[in-house]
Amino acid sequence: MPVPPTPAPAVPYVENIRAAGLGIYDPIAIGDPALWIPTPDLEALLDQALRGISLAGLPLRTRSKVAKQYVCEALGYPLPPSFRRVQPRFPGQFFDTYVQKANNLQVWNEELSPSRRYVLIRVNSADCISQVRVVTGDTLAQLDTTGTLTQKYQARCLVGEQTAELVSQQDTAALQALTRAGLDLAAVTPVSYPEAGSLLPVAELFQRLSALVGTSFPDLGADQERNRGAGLHQRVCRQLGYLHYQDDGQFPDVRQQLLEVKLQTSPTIDLGLALPSGPDLLDVPQLNGHQPRHCDVRYAVFYARTDGRLVTLTHLIVSTGEDFFTRFTKFQGKGLNKKLQIPLPAGFFRADAEDTPNLLI
Repeated sequence: MPVPPTPAPAVPYVENIRAAGLGIYDPIAIGDPALWIPTPDLEALLDQALRGISLAGLPLRTRSKVAKQYVCEALGYPLPPSFRRVQPRFPGQFFDTYVQKANNLQVWNEELSPSRRYVLIRVNSADCISQVRVVTGDTLAQLDTTGTLTQKYQARCLVGEQTAELVSQQDTAALQALTRAGLDLAAVTPVSYPEAGSLLPVAELFQRLSALVGTSFPDLGADQERNRGAGLHQRVCRQLGYLHYQDDGQFPDVRQQLLEVKLQTSPTIDLGLALPSGPDLLDVPQLNGHQPRHCDVRYAVFYARTDGRLVTLTHLIVSTGEDFFTRFTKFQGKGLNKKLQIPLPAGFFRADAEDTPNLLI
């Protein structure tokens, strides 16, 4: 089941955008603390503002235009004289919008971008907006099960005799000054935004998580990889010191610690659309003026074996994204079809609707 919408954000993004006099085509630095709306907050704002609006009786193209107008109003932007045919449709906040009556998402004539946001507006059988979800391109790539997405980044690793390996002795230079050892995480949540001084050093993440090697949890079946991953994620959160497990499906898995968790029962690691070592900017607020990048993310890769009943964690490798490919081998090549058809899983939207075409707006 999808995570309920995040409560309305505390930062007055809409008021700030109005006060700045910005239009949807005016650039905003990713992570700008006053003007860039992070993905969970963007979803909460749009879901609250658009839910219940009727698009009944509108031709598809008119419906598209009207939906974009509602999005502008919800975020504090003035309506432009006309909507330009640019990619993405809302360049300032770096997102595209789709109206969905079906669970078959189609992306035409462009590749998925790992950091671009995709605003998916669910319309029910009465042509009323019933929910808004916002996800990144990297999340959409993980949802593809049809093979339409021909290739994603992948890596391979062969484990050795050492059951716990720390590849990176230190965090990236940009992150080192923002970490602090010995933090108690009981007062925060795994999906909170990271803050300067609230990040454990990568070596301490490794120390805390190493205790999980040798432990086991129930195997829900070979076709339940996502639920297997959730089982590990729960244990990671508990081991780090959080009081509660939370996962909103955004990258990285433990946002509050800029930590991505991988569970591997085979050597091949699916990395999605963005390279761990790359400079792609993360959709989180800036940390003391630094915008976290994929290469700043810390990766905890757990290898495991299963007997069909229990998953047993056998090895752990921890690395920064920057050092990732000093230990893992990248598969060569990356290609994407120009027409991507991605079936959204059951439960992606909380409301069921009949199967009719979607439209990029």
